Amino acid sequence: MNMPPFFARTPEPPYYVVIFTSRRTAADAGYGETARRMLELAAAQPGFLGVESVRDGDGQGITVSYWASAEAIAAWKANIEHRVAQDEGRHTWYEHYEVRVARVERAYGQNSPG
Repeated sequence: MNMPPFFARTPEPPYYVVIFTSRRTAADAGYGETARRMLELAAAQPGFLGVESVRDGDGQGITVSYWASAEAIAAWKANIEHRVAQDEGRHTWYEHYEVRVARVERAYGQNSPG
């Protein structure tokens, strides 16, 4: 069975996740374009495994990115273009956000053993 395109294809654990939960402000100010660019840039980073993201009509969102290692996450966080976008997010786009980083020890889905 093919996995729906929303779901990231990840390897067998262990791997890492960055969970970014946010509440947007009313300001657009290039948000959509920057979000697309960040996804493009992240996908080109060594160790990037995939991403899943949703946002509701009230501006609440969750983005989960998957990474091969903690070092890959640190390199992405330090990327200059990403740092500029992070700064813009803090000052313009997000009313509130939280970032959580975790190591995935076990993963399973509807058609896999758990």
